[in-house]
Amino acid sequence: MIEPEQIRMAKAALNWSNSDLAKATGLHKNTLNSAERGKATKATLALIKVTLEQYVIFLPENGGGPGVRLKNPTNERK
Repeated sequence: MIEPEQIRMAKAALNWSNSDLAKATGLHKNTLNSAERGKATKATLALIKVTLEQYVIFLPENGGGPGVRLKNPTNERK
């Protein structure tokens, strides 16, 4: 599963707001705010993850904390 920090990192890497992520996932902005605070269902996190994985790779914690990397920095992301 993804961590709240990774959601924020992915949005920053993509230059997305919660409105952008809401459009991409179909989730309400309040649901996304809750996910970023660590209060989301597994289904919500899975939907956010699969949506963002079109553009980023989620890196597991490996002693330095979880992270995010762009898949292809030159792709159009909106």
